[in-house]
Amino acid sequence: MSAPATMLAVCGLTAGYVVPVLGPVSFTLARGEIVGLCGPNGSGKSTLLAALLGNARIFGGEINKAPDTVFSLQTQRQPPVAGVPLNGAELLALTAAAADGLPPALAACVGRRLDRLSGGQRQFLHLWACLQAPADVVLLDEPTNNLDPDGVAHLAGALRARAAGGAGLLVVSHDAAFLAAACDRLVRLGGNDDAV
Repeated sequence: MSAPATMLAVCGLTAGYVVPVLGPVSFTLARGEIVGLCGPNGSGKSTLLAALLGNARIFGGEINKAPDTVFSLQTQRQPPVAGVPLNGAELLALTAAAADGLPPALAACVGRRLDRLSGGQRQFLHLWACLQAPADVVLLDEPTNNLDPDGVAHLAGALRARAAGGAGLLVVSHDAAFLAAACDRLVRLGGNDDAV
């Protein structure tokens, strides 16, 4: 049996905006693998995701991507929805995500407008839209924000299912228990070995 294909290879990457805030960091992400990124605030976790998408300045090192790699990104900040007549099913349709597999209580709410859902319900729908999008690499930035314990457990299972389907997942989180439950391995940023 051959080893899974490498989707990303980050080598000695230093990145930031005006000045470097990340690195150097090196790691790989294989198809079907879930890698957690951990470290203290300011260590460059979100900046790393931005650099992978070409939205941060690379000061040194390199990022190698498998040819034609398609990314999906969930950010920490949800877009404002007050007064926007968009419901959960329409949000999922934007990324070609199906409602199949959502927690039953949330699946029952997909026809409701987003501005009439709780913060946790909106968070999970945004996560689901990103997670189920037709992408090779899924990037999640603090996905457990606003989720209750049942939502966190369901999310961990959904990540495993997505990885089993062949995607590579890169997960930024301060939730040590979630990272331990959901990830195959961790990459520590900021030189703080006790961050997780």
